[in-house]
Amino acid sequence: MTIDTYLSRASAPNYLLARGLRFSKNTLAKLATVGGGPEYRTFGGRAYYTEAALDAWVDEKLSAPRRSTSDVL
Repeated sequence: MTIDTYLSRASAPNYLLARGLRFSKNTLAKLATVGGGPEYRTFGGRAYYTEAALDAWVDEKLSAPRRSTSDVL
């Protein structure tokens, strides 16, 4: 059985930063409102993210590898 670790909205940016991606908790909060952010769950009125959900969201958002700015998007 796999036990998920839940990251608060305040600690999720640290997880992303450890992977070289800067993101703020305020941006995560905005994306939770307007859409486009990582999947999260609530507990006691607070948002929590799993590492798997953050990783899946990053994979979804990252572009394919490029060698030039003129590569087709």
